[in-house]
Amino acid sequence: MNFELPHIPSRESSPRENGLTMMMDKGLSWRETENFIDSSAHLTDLVKFGFGTSYVTKDLEKKISLYKEAGVKTYFGGTLFEAFIVRGMFDDYRRLMDKFNMETCEVSDGSIELPQEKKCEYIIDLAKDFTVLSEVGSKEEGIFISPAKWISMMQSELEAGSWKVIAEARESGNVGIYRPNGTAHVSLVNKIIAQVNVENILWEAPIKSQQVWFIKQFGANVNLGNIAFNEVIPLECLRLGLRGDTFFDNIPEEMVAEFK
Repeated sequence: MNFELPHIPSRESSPRENGLTMMMDKGLSWRETENFIDSSAHLTDLVKFGFGTSYVTKDLEKKISLYKEAGVKTYFGGTLFEAFIVRGMFDDYRRLMDKFNMETCEVSDGSIELPQEKKCEYIIDLAKDFTVLSEVGSKEEGIFISPAKWISMMQSELEAGSWKVIAEARESGNVGIYRPNGTAHVSLVNKIIAQVNVENILWEAPIKSQQVWFIKQFGANVNLGNIAFNEVIPLECLRLGLRGDTFFDNIPEEMVAEFK
């Protein structure tokens, strides 16, 4: 950091296992990618090429190379995986990742109905050669998944070889672990973490209020994803107590009593 300041939460150094920040790249140009890397790569662990954007994004290979040189892991969004699966093209998907020298991948079933056993078979297969993130939850508004099923799916996918399980929220942040108004399903989250280690979960949190909620619940080193490219630095400030929403969270009470 640029200067010393006491009572700042400790953050792991890259490459991190926890306290991950996943940025969603929804079509940055390679020049914008260079600018993002210059400003924010040191705070970014993962970049997801959101949904099917990798199909139409220009200079994809160049962008992947830029991220890789900066030490940032990249992967194709789970919707693209599903687009291949629904067409019966799993082997083609594997070849696609080899073509672009991808080391990380996402397995999801947010848009298609995929039996859990089959989903875990894909995870087992891919985990032999790639770091796998698997996503739990539907992208469709109004679809209810019981807490017991959330827990069962997360546990089975971790056992199958997923590095982290992603709790679905969509890029809009109003499905899955969130209510339509964007607030967290508190009881669902509490039931999940009672059975699944929070360090193994990456919570999609595209909205600032959602990021604040998870940081206040689980601390600066909670794993958060679907972060916009221009929100990575603001998110890090939330983690470190350098924004109003988390300002007093890490300062001893005796120091702040007269200021509150």
